[in-house]
Amino acid sequence: MSLVDTIVDRLQTEISSGNWPVGKRIPAESELTKVLGVSRPSLREAVRSIVQLGLLEIRQGDGTYVVASDPSEVALRRMLNEADTREVLSVRRALDGLAARDAALNRTDAEVAELEAHFAKRREAIARDDHDAFVDHDVAFHVGIAVASHNRLLAAIYASFDTSLRFAVGPNNCMSDNTDAILDELHSKLLLAIKERDPDAAAAAALGLLDHSEAMPDERRDGDT
Repeated sequence: MSLVDTIVDRLQTEISSGNWPVGKRIPAESELTKVLGVSRPSLREAVRSIVQLGLLEIRQGDGTYVVASDPSEVALRRMLNEADTREVLSVRRALDGLAARDAALNRTDAEVAELEAHFAKRREAIARDDHDAFVDHDVAFHVGIAVASHNRLLAAIYASFDTSLRFAVGPNNCMSDNTDAILDELHSKLLLAIKERDPDAAAAAALGLLDHSEAMPDERRDGDT
């Protein structure tokens, strides 16, 4: 293993262990060279490698920041960001039904309470026309269902879906399409089914939401012609 590879491993360990949490600036170059006992050129090459992995981001005049902790998660995010919206919806069709069904079977009371809170705040955001808050709570609601499934792999996939979910919510949300009554009812049915531990109803409601999301772009195109 080369010296640069060794430095890369050291830096990745600091990130994956949480010593350098996401969103925080890493120590200055002068400090790292002393701590690691390496030259500036070797350190810079190692940092560039980690930047290419998507874990670090160099901000000119400000420093280098941790932006992700898992290279595989970054790779999945990139694939999702490059995927066609319909491809994302197709994958979500399989995953959303599974997440809803398992959440209905495995959820805790605390998880239901959290879903109810996000659902209520989603409604409040619509009422005050707060798009950013709407997206935050709509995405948190769906990620929360995956967490409530108690399937750690599924929850991790949904965490990686975050960016794509936000992108999908943007053009296909009830605030811009004036279809809140339909979407609100579907979300309400999904939440109720999970609360009542009804896996079949939960899966049906989750798929109903995706059916509606897939139909909305076509409706807009028809209206534009």
